[in-house]
Amino acid sequence: MVTVKTKYLGNLRTENIHLQSGTKIITDAPCDNRGKGESFSPTDLLATALGNCIMTIMGIVAMDKGIDIDGTELEITKVMASDPRRVSEVIMVFSFPDKGYTQDEKSIIESVAGTSPVPLSVHPNLKQSIQFNW
Repeated sequence: MVTVKTKYLGNLRTENIHLQSGTKIITDAPCDNRGKGESFSPTDLLATALGNCIMTIMGIVAMDKGIDIDGTELEITKVMASDPRRVSEVIMVFSFPDKGYTQDEKSIIESVAGTSPVPLSVHPNLKQSIQFNW
């Protein structure tokens, strides 16, 4: 079954429709690669997918263990390399709300950070830097 349908709109822009939900995402080439930078670039989406996949698996484990991580925030920084042009590193900083987490709860949440599908699917040369602010 098809997951996403994409249409090239011209001027280095695409429209992507998630068929199950109907949600649309527009991508635009970044300014440093002949685009307008008016929306997520494909490499922005890769970095976003990586961070959000980790956040989601942490949420699943937290839900299963009765740990409240609602309100956790994530800052994602994408680092580009050249020759070949690629994402070389994704820096993810997770900031948890002040809820008095125990050391055991922190360990449980931190232990699943690299075990979700996107981190396990990207090339091993992509550096995944994760910081937890409790």
